[in-house]
Amino acid sequence: MKIRVRNTGSGRRNQRGQGMTEYIIIVALIAIASITVVSMFGGTVRNQIGGMAQELSGQSATESIQAAQADADTAKGDAQVERNLGSYDNQVSN
Repeated sequence: MKIRVRNTGSGRRNQRGQGMTEYIIIVALIAIASITVVSMFGGTVRNQIGGMAQELSGQSATESIQAAQADADTAKGDAQVERNLGSYDNQVSN
């Protein structure tokens, strides 16, 4: 007695679902990394772009340049601080 097994194509559907899940995970990791970079360097970039816009319009951008330098110094200081889950309470208050 022979038993016929019918392939309904559900294997392909599972593979497509797996591919979509992997894609979503990769996109989420990229988003988290982007948010981290923007939160760390966002002020510096905003001030630099603002300074360039002022210079292009013929105005002095001394204040924007100084603000960008101050934000860069703050980001540098933040990058040197070791952070982990053990010091989470201190991170939130800072």
